[in-house]
Amino acid sequence: MNEKYWIDFFDDLQNVRGRANNTVMAYRRDLELYKKFSDKNNRTIEFFDFMKKEGLSTRSQARVISSVRTYLKFCETRGEKCPELRDLRPPKVKTSLPKSMTVQEFERLFIACETGDLAKTGRNRLTLLFLYGLGCRVSELIQLNLNDFSATDRWVKVLGKGRKERLIPLTESLYLALEHYLSFSRPQIIEEKTANPSLLLNDRGHRPSRVDIWRWLAAWSAKAGFDEPVHPHRFRHGCATALLEGGADLRSIQIMLGHASIQTTQVYTSVTTNTAAKA
Repeated sequence: MNEKYWIDFFDDLQNVRGRANNTVMAYRRDLELYKKFSDKNNRTIEFFDFMKKEGLSTRSQARVISSVRTYLKFCETRGEKCPELRDLRPPKVKTSLPKSMTVQEFERLFIACETGDLAKTGRNRLTLLFLYGLGCRVSELIQLNLNDFSATDRWVKVLGKGRKERLIPLTESLYLALEHYLSFSRPQIIEEKTANPSLLLNDRGHRPSRVDIWRWLAAWSAKAGFDEPVHPHRFRHGCATALLEGGADLRSIQIMLGHASIQTTQVYTSVTTNTAAKA
């Protein structure tokens, strides 16, 4: 595999296309996997068997192929010939319906997140409300700053994929929960004389990491009696499904969740139809 343009490619991903750091690192892992294969084998068609032996699922294989193809197309824009593109076709991935968070499940988590510390309980509740009520991705949630909240207009500015901003209006209950957190909970969690712009804070008074959110959800899930930790994306699915069942149109849901394509949002039509058929 030609690594000549790796630096330029990763720079293009991050600074031109605006991809998040986690996305850039995922591309790097995928390209390194292909390099590991191509260093010992020049028959591109055998890459699929190689990925199977590496234990990659069909969905993961499709992602790797997509990453490699994106890089090879980038190389072609630099004048390189990439005959591998002919053989590197992504496998068909069966689209499964997303499992959404139900209101009952959310209520169980909302109770389970309570602690003996009222300030941290307020922070925990707001975390769940943002995940479920706003449909935030974890990466978006942990990036929220104090100045992303407009108390006057009652919206929160979220920075999504590709560094695209969207303004999400707050319901009355979410607005009150945020106001309570900012006036009561947050001042007790943050260290004195510390200028931290992060809206949410972890137990040390710092901006929470993805690991913090996953750790919290795992603890609350266990306390609530779930068989396994609740995946953060279930909140997003639950938010979209609830909006759709409440009469919101697909375009509005697409804008609120920051979906690049309306086709992604349309998946929830199948979810609600499927749910209704079982009722």
